[in-house]
Amino acid sequence: MLLSGLKIRAAARETEDRNARLNALIAGSPAQAMLVRADGRVEVPQRLADWLGLDLLPRELADLAGIESGLVAADAAALEAQVIAAQKAGQPFTLAVRAQGSERALIVVGERAPGTMRAAGGVVLWFLDATESQSEIQRLQHEASQLRAAFDALTALIEAAPMPMWYRGPDLRLLMVNSAYVRAVEGSDSEDVVARGLELVEGAGLGGPLANAAIARDTGEPQTAAMPATVGGARRMLRLHDVPLPTGGVAGFAIDIEEFEQLRGGLKRFGEAQRAMLDRLSAGVAQFAPDRSLAFCNQPFQRMFAMRNEWLADRPEFDRVLDRMREANRLPEVRDYPAWKAERREWFTSPDAVEETWTVAGAHLRVVAQPLPEGGLLLIFEDRTQQFELQREHGEMQQVRTATLESLAEAVAVFGKGRLQLWNRKFRQVWGFEDSFLDGHPQIGQLVKAAGPKLTNSGRAEVLGDLIRLAAKDRQTRGSTVAFADGRHFDLTAVPLPDGNALVTMLDTTDHHRAESALRDRNEALVAADRVKTAFVANMSYELRTPLTSIKGFTEMLHGGFAGKLTKSAVEYTEAILVSVDRLSALVDDVLDLTQSEGAPLEKMPVDLELAANAAAEAIAHLAKAKRIELVVEDAGTAGTVTGDLRRLRQVIEHLLRHAVACTPEEGRVLLHLDGNRKVARVIVSDNGPGMSKESVAKAFDSFAQHGISRSGERALGLGMPLAKQFVEAHGGRIELISEPGEGTLVTVELPR
Repeated sequence: MLLSGLKIRAAARETEDRNARLNALIAGSPAQAMLVRADGRVEVPQRLADWLGLDLLPRELADLAGIESGLVAADAAALEAQVIAAQKAGQPFTLAVRAQGSERALIVVGERAPGTMRAAGGVVLWFLDATESQSEIQRLQHEASQLRAAFDALTALIEAAPMPMWYRGPDLRLLMVNSAYVRAVEGSDSEDVVARGLELVEGAGLGGPLANAAIARDTGEPQTAAMPATVGGARRMLRLHDVPLPTGGVAGFAIDIEEFEQLRGGLKRFGEAQRAMLDRLSAGVAQFAPDRSLAFCNQPFQRMFAMRNEWLADRPEFDRVLDRMREANRLPEVRDYPAWKAERREWFTSPDAVEETWTVAGAHLRVVAQPLPEGGLLLIFEDRTQQFELQREHGEMQQVRTATLESLAEAVAVFGKGRLQLWNRKFRQVWGFEDSFLDGHPQIGQLVKAAGPKLTNSGRAEVLGDLIRLAAKDRQTRGSTVAFADGRHFDLTAVPLPDGNALVTMLDTTDHHRAESALRDRNEALVAADRVKTAFVANMSYELRTPLTSIKGFTEMLHGGFAGKLTKSAVEYTEAILVSVDRLSALVDDVLDLTQSEGAPLEKMPVDLELAANAAAEAIAHLAKAKRIELVVEDAGTAGTVTGDLRRLRQVIEHLLRHAVACTPEEGRVLLHLDGNRKVARVIVSDNGPGMSKESVAKAFDSFAQHGISRSGERALGLGMPLAKQFVEAHGGRIELISEPGEGTLVTVELPR
C-alpha cells in the first residue's frame, strides 16, 4: 500500500506539473479557449473575460452579452446560433465578433469538443484577437480606393491625350489603346482595334514597332525610334516611345515629328558644313559667301594676317583679301602672283577640299580650303611651326634611341602592328639573321619560323610569338627561357610599351646554366657517394658481428672455467672483454639501425608508453647503478597510448636514457617524465649534469658526428641521439634538446596520437 501510494503521489505530481505547463501556455497564447457544455454552462478563462470587459466570469452562454459589457447583442445571438448548430450537427464555424465599448476585434473559431475533454455534446470556442489584422485590412482598403481613383484619373488622362497611346502585354499583343490611337488607325472603337490587332506603324518585322517594344521589354530600358506611318491618309513621321512596365508589359506613345524633320533637314546640311569646319579647325578661320565676299573671320585669322576690323567691316572680296595678305607679307613667295591667285580662285568651284602648306616669315601654315554646299568657301589656317619643331626633335630622339639600343649589351627588339619594328646589333648577332631579312620588318610568324631551326627544340620558337602577343594585346609582362642548338641559353622577357608595342629583351644566361649543371652533377655524385657509404657501413657492420660473436663466446667460456680455473686478474680481464664486446655490439646495432631504418616501414599498433618507458628504464638501470646515478621514472598518468612501432619507441626512450646516464657524472640524477594531452603524448628525459655547449647541441642529432668527451670524462654516444630523432620523425613526432653549460640537459619528445 505504501508503494502504491508513493506511485500515485508521483503520478499526481507529474499531472499537476503538466497541467501547470498547459495553463501557462494557454494564458500566454494569442488565442483563448472557452468550453460550452451540452447543458449551456460555459468555462471562461479570466483573460477572455477581460477582453470582453466582464467583471464576473459568465456561467452560461447567454451571460456573454451584458448591458454595458460583453459581446454586442447581435454578435452574441449569432454566436449562440452557431454553437447550437455545432452541438447538433458537429459543424465547425468561424465568426467575427466585437466587444461593447471596445475597438477590439475578435475572431471566434468553434468546433465540437473532443471526447477526451469529458464534455459530450460540448463545443470549444477559440477567441483570437484580430484587432491589428482588421486595422491593416482597413488601411489596405483605403489604399486600394485611392489607387482605384488614381487609376481612373490616369485612364481619363490617357483617353483625353491628343497623341496615340497604347499598352502591350508581355507577349507584345495590344491590350489597351486610347481614342487618338483609334482615330489614327481608322478603327471603330478601342475593342475593335485590340481585337483586330491594328498597328499604328505598318510592318512588325525587324526594326518595326514590335521589335522596338521587344527590346524595351527584354532590356528593361525605354526605347525610342522614328518611323513613318500613314495617319489620316497622309504620310507622317512619328517618334515611337516604348516604356517597359514592372508587370512585364510595355506602354507606348507616338509623337508627330513631321514638321520637326523638315526643319531638321535644313539644319542638318548647315551642321555638316559646321562639323567639317570644326574637324579641321586649329587656328584662323575665314568664310566667304557665294558672291566671294568675306562673310566671317575669327580673331586668330585677324591676328595671323594683321587685318583690322574697320577694313573687314566692308566685306572685302576674296581677291582683295589675298592682296591684303600679300601687302602684309603673309603669303608665300611666288614668281607669277596673278597665276597663283587665279589658281586659288578656283577653290570656290573645286569639288573637294584643298590642302596646302605655306611657309610665311619663318612660320609653317597648313591651309585647308573647304567649298560649302550652298556656295562660298571656308578657309582654315593652322600654324604648324611647333609641330615641325616637334617632328625635328622627334627625329633626333629616334636617332638617340637607335644609338642607345645599339650600345646595349642585351639583345633588344621592338614589335608593333604584328611586325618587327626596331632591333639592335646584339639581337641580330644572337639569332644570326641576315640584314636583308630584318630590314624587311618581318611579321611575327615569319620571325618565329626563321628562329625555330636555331633552337635545340624548334617548337620552343612559338614561345617568342606568344610572349609578344601577350605584351602587345593583353598588356601583360611575361618571361621564358630558350636554349640554342649551339649550347647558349637566354632569358626572354616581353614588356608592353605605352604606344601599344611590345619590347622583347634577351639576357644571356649560358654561364648560369653551366654552373647550375655542374652543381647538379656534383650533387648527384654526392648522393651516389652517400649511398655507397651507407652500403659500406651496413656491410661492415654485418661483417663485424661474426668476430664479435666469436670473441664473446670464447670469452664467456674462459670466464666460466671451461679452459681451467682463472686467476682473479684473469676473471677481471674476461669481464672487461665482455663489457667491451657488449658496447661494441650495441654500437654495431646502432649503425645498422641508422643505415637500414631510414625509409623502412613501421609496425603500426597501439603502444602503451608507460610500459615501453619502464622497460627502457629497466634496461638502463644497471648502467645507472654502476655510476650510483639516481634514475627516477615519473608518470603523470596522461601518457596513454599512441599508434606506432613498439620496438622503435622503446629504443627512442632507451637511447635518450643511455645518453643521459653516460653524460651524467657519478651520484647524479636522471629523470624520465611521461605525460600527454588529447593531441600528443610527451616523453621528457632530463639530467643534472654539466650540460652541453651550443656547438654540441647543434650537432647532437647529426649522424656519426664526433661530440668530443662527455661530461663524465667518457666519449659521448654518437649514434643514440640521431637514431632517436630518426625514429621520432618516422612516427610524425618532434624531438627537441635544450642544454646549457652547467645547467644540465633536457630532451623532449612529442608523439601524435
